[in-house]
Amino acid sequence: MDYNVNSEGYYGEFGGAYIPEILFGNVRDLRERYLAIMSDGEFLREFEGLLRDYVGRPSPLYYASRLSARYGARIYLKREDLNHTGAHKINNTIGQILLARRMGKTRIIAETGAGQHGVATATVCALKGMQCIVYMGETDIARQKLNVQKMEMLGAEVRPVTCGNKTLKDATNEAIRDWCCNPSDTHYIIGSTVGPHPYPDMVARFQSVISAEIKNQLQRQEGRDYPDYLMACVGGGSNAAGTFYHYLDDLRVKLVASEAAGLGVDSGETAATIHLGKRGIIHGSRTFVMQDEDGQITEPYSVSAGLDYPGIGPMHAHLAVTGRAEVLAVTDGEALDAAMELTRLEGIIPAIESAHALGALAKKRFEAADIVVLTLSGRGDKDMETYIDHFGKTAANEN
Repeated sequence: MDYNVNSEGYYGEFGGAYIPEILFGNVRDLRERYLAIMSDGEFLREFEGLLRDYVGRPSPLYYASRLSARYGARIYLKREDLNHTGAHKINNTIGQILLARRMGKTRIIAETGAGQHGVATATVCALKGMQCIVYMGETDIARQKLNVQKMEMLGAEVRPVTCGNKTLKDATNEAIRDWCCNPSDTHYIIGSTVGPHPYPDMVARFQSVISAEIKNQLQRQEGRDYPDYLMACVGGGSNAAGTFYHYLDDLRVKLVASEAAGLGVDSGETAATIHLGKRGIIHGSRTFVMQDEDGQITEPYSVSAGLDYPGIGPMHAHLAVTGRAEVLAVTDGEALDAAMELTRLEGIIPAIESAHALGALAKKRFEAADIVVLTLSGRGDKDMETYIDHFGKTAANEN
């Protein structure tokens, strides 16, 4: 079984490039050039140098002793929250800005939900002196004000999106419309392993620095270069793709992906795409999509702005269908409780997205000798208002 992308841009039956004619030249040019650019020695030296000296890589692999005692296994946290800008997103935006410059693009657009990809894109555009426009739903702007302020301080123009549910899906729609209107000078930095080929593969490759580091760090810390379990949250799926990448064909390693169940998989207020989705096309890719009987996309819900998406990256659809990855649905409440647990046990406040991966720990039964690596994809600074509001209401209800 092949778990990676094929030459046509498919992971099994999922993937491809379903795009408007006006974007065909752009996507074809990117598809024909991305692998050669990414393997060029000068590109690699600049990319790896920025990851080291600007982002602060390698990110630590931290043995969480109190969390380990709580769940009866040896649990390590891959600390992507300690990267510059506070999440894994910077790995991909560094790579894509360097690629865009080599392709002669002068204008950058992006979409963002939780704001972490928007901040990472605005950051690299400031670094390289390029125009930056970020599309963000009004709902997400309201709940991620700090990240909006960061993007604007970095010189980006944040364009509010007022259609649909005013969240990540709608921001992506508007970014694609912009790209259609400005195909010649614009590069669209997609923030996850979604979109038309080659984006899912390209983003996964840039994020694969995560699993490459895990292999080296585990070898030093445990005397072997693989864990028994790898765990990560999935919305579009870029941090999970980076976490899984170098282990896709290593069947000794169990892959566990956590998606956002919202108020419950069967509640009607959920973003559990793999559990509920049907095969369809979204944002240029064939994958699982939350949709009604008429094929219309239904609005997802999650307390996490970064997981509030009605699709899933084609890699993760393929991993789920083939049984290579186990996909668990974690509710808002389970994620928020897991965030508080990590905070109190280890002194680390995670992003709500990452808290969904943490929420899956209680759904597994581990052996004492099991080595578990869980990717902490981002830090919780941006989510403090949500945490304070939730735990404040919880305390009030208990009193």
